[in-house]
Amino acid sequence: MFFSTAFSREVVARGVKVALVVGCILVAINHGDALLAGDLGGGRMAKILLTFLVPYCVSVYSAAAAASHAE
Repeated sequence: MFFSTAFSREVVARGVKVALVVGCILVAINHGDALLAGDLGGGRMAKILLTFLVPYCVSVYSAAAAASHAE
C-alpha cells in the first residue's frame, strides 16, 4: 500500500511541485552567492540537485505514510 501510494500520479505531482518551490528557496539560500558568481562546478551542481531531491522525498514519504495510516 505504501509504495503504490508513493508512486501514484497525485502524490508524485504534489512532490514535484513541493520540490520546485522549496528547492528553489533552499538553492537561493544555500547556493545563491555561488550562482551569482558563476561557480557551477560539478560538485555544486550535485548538491543543487540533492537540494531539490530532499523536499521531494519528504513530501512523497509524508503523503504515503499518512495515507497508509489512515486505513
